[in-house]
Amino acid sequence: MLTAADDNDITAIGPGLGTSRAARDIADALIEKENLRLVIDADALNCLAKDPTWVQRRKASIVLTPHPGEMKRLWESLFRDQLPEDRSEQATSLAEKTGCTVLLKGAATVVADTEKIYVNTTGNPGMATAGSGDVLTGMIAGLAAQNLDNFQAGQLASYIHGLAGNIAAKKKGQLSMIATDIIQLLPEAFRRHNEKK
Repeated sequence: MLTAADDNDITAIGPGLGTSRAARDIADALIEKENLRLVIDADALNCLAKDPTWVQRRKASIVLTPHPGEMKRLWESLFRDQLPEDRSEQATSLAEKTGCTVLLKGAATVVADTEKIYVNTTGNPGMATAGSGDVLTGMIAGLAAQNLDNFQAGQLASYIHGLAGNIAAKKKGQLSMIATDIIQLLPEAFRRHNEKK
């Protein structure tokens, strides 16, 4: 895996990884690689939360994609202050502390880096379904590989992901939505977005 990371424009890590010692070693090795672009999600975020020294060792250019529970664990690992209620403050504080781009998932997903912040306006409660976050991780990686910077990739991915979810909600309903519904409607979401330009 570490050799493969050198051969690609961007690497995504986390979904299905687990939090074993071996998984933590892989996450550690990746964050310490210079000139590596990295999207960190799911179990890889939990690996980071177990070792706050990762921030000092970070050399990779990273997008962190926590949901609220993962954000709480990362926060408690890195900050002495209590986690603020304001989601924008959470994301900007984590971005400043780590030097990473942060995409805080949930209602009104927040994307922040050390200079900019974006609050997403698309999406619906039906998207809180297994695998939806994994789809978003893949989208961020795919867009970043097309020469978008980390903030731009996070911003566009969160918008299009939510838009595809909104289209799925209209076509299939929120209650029955699954992650593959979102994937199948990404082309339509991109088309609608491009027509607005």
